[in-house]
Formats: sequence, C-alpha cells, structure tokens
Amino acid sequence: MIRIAAAGDLHASEATRERVEHAFDTVAAESDVILLAGDLTTTGEPEQAQVVADACRGLDVPVFAVLGNHDFHAGRTDELAALVEDAGVHVLDRSWRTCEIDDLVLGVVGAKGFVGGFPGSVLPDFGEALLREVYAETTHEADAIARGLQEIVHCDLRIVLLHYAPIQATVEGEPEGIHVMLGSDRLATPIAEYGADLVLHGHAHAGSFQGCIGKIPVYNVAVHVTGRDFWVFELEGTRGRSEAHVDGPAA
Repeated sequence: MIRIAAAGDLHASEATRERVEHAFDTVAAESDVILLAGDLTTTGEPEQAQVVADACRGLDVPVFAVLGNHDFHAGRTDELAALVEDAGVHVLDRSWRTCEIDDLVLGVVGAKGFVGGFPGSVLPDFGEALLREVYAETTHEADAIARGLQEIVHCDLRIVLLHYAPIQATVEGEPEGIHVMLGSDRLATPIAEYGADLVLHGHAHAGSFQGCIGKIPVYNVAVHVTGRDFWVFELEGTRGRSEAHVDGPAA
C-alpha cells in the first residue's frame, strides 16, 4: 500500500506561508509521496515559489510536481522550477520519474496538459496559424504522456500527474462556456491506450472530484474541490488496483 498525498492549485504566496508550511509538515507524516498538480504559485513570481520550496525542503518523502497556468503568468518558469528543485522537488515537464517505496516501484508521468475542450465543443486543427499553434501545444503534451507511460510500463504503480483536465467529468460544475479552457479529452487518449493506475489534475476550481478514463480513476485534486490542503489516496501494490480507500469530499 502506498499513501499518496495530492493537491493542486496551492496558489502560494508570502501571505499563505504559515498555512502552506503547516500543510506540508502535517501531510508528510501521513503519506509516502506528495504530488502537486500545478499552480504552485499565485502569479508565477519566484518569491511565491520560494514559499513552496521552503515548505518542501527537508521533507522525508519524495515530492513530484507539474507547473500550472498561474506558474507561467510571469514568464519565469525556469526560475520557479529551479527554486523548488533546489528544495528537493522533482518538477516534471513532459517527463517521467520513478521512485521506490516499500519495495514497490512507483512511476510518475508529469505534464501540464493544455486546453482544447471536450466532445461537443473542441478547438480544431484548422484556420489561423495561432489557433493551430494552440492545437499543436496540446498535441505535444499528449505525446509526452504517451512516451512517459511507455517508459514506466514495468513499474508496479503508474500515475499521470497533470494540471489541465483530461476528461469532462471532473470539470463539471464550471460554466460550460469555459470548459474548452479547462482541459482537453485529447490528453486522455494516451492514458486509455497505454494504461495507468491513477490520474490526478487540478485547475478546475469549481469542478467535480472524480471521473474515469475507462476503468482508470481520475481525480480533480484542486484544493477548492477537495476542501482540504491535501487529499490522501491509498493504492494497493498491484497494478490496476487503484480504487482502494478513496472517499469523495462531502457535497
């Protein structure tokens, strides 16, 4: 059994330092690994990332993270990533990494994901060059997920960590008119093809907690959705048994 603490959309800043540090200290004692589903910062400034870095420094459990749209806002993602990596956080950007926990090998594929929408309202690969660039960006993210899942195929447990949503079910609750900006079902295609035990994302603050890609569970772990600083999942140590001990937040 691996205990996975997950959270998205921390939106850390100096104003939230005390809460962030307390949250990490508390959950580190209750989990085997921590996963951060993007939007570590409020507006992407390095001093905001420093709050997360300080909270993670010295933790006894591995921490994996992807960046979110808020982290890109100031155009300083290289600095953000360097700060938190210096504190021991593994920042995944269209990449993957493994770690061993209690004789089990956990593989994590991480990508920001991107926009594009869901059946009934999707951005096309057609028209102006700028629009096609948006489509291509999501393609690159989906391709990276596919490559990562192929690389970790032999891991005992496989997790996909995103910021944007790969399914519509977990953005339900948000205004339908902005669903196209909350994720893309094209991100789900490689997950369905290559398989995973758990998919986590954030971004949709007013979305829903749980959905699935086939039989693969998908959870929106934005703190606004879970109502907690972290949600702890307990995964069995056999691939394909990722639904154990997962209770949804109160309605």
